[in-house]
Amino acid sequence: MPEIILILSGSKSDAKIVEKITSLLDEFEIEYKAEVASAHRNPKKVESLVKTTFADVIIAVAGLSAALPGVAASHTLIPVIGVPVSSKLEGMDSLLSIAQMPPGIPVASVGIDNGKNAALLALSILALKDKEIEKKLEKYRERMKG
Repeated sequence: MPEIILILSGSKSDAKIVEKITSLLDEFEIEYKAEVASAHRNPKKVESLVKTTFADVIIAVAGLSAALPGVAASHTLIPVIGVPVSSKLEGMDSLLSIAQMPPGIPVASVGIDNGKNAALLALSILALKDKEIEKKLEKYRERMKG
């Protein structure tokens, strides 16, 4: 089965945040593909991954200028969720870069280093068309109530 979520990270150093995403997707038994592809160092790889994916949602993890989510979104109509990474300005630079995408190429954003919320937002998007994911998400939220 092809991936239904494509996870892009700008650097191998983003592995801890990607792990927050993949561990939750594994819990929900969701297929994904995770790739390291920098918007600056290998933009052609980013473009190729985005244009050839079968994913229903893309999660892009990026720090500093955090161009990766916007670059990914510029090549597709698939929803893109940006995860800003703590960096020079405690992640505020990344958060503002993702949140302030130019009009016409929107990117959703979650909190700084919050890969778990990115996974949950992606699951919410998938749940719109998949009742099994919707049920699992409802159970997950019930467990959160304690």
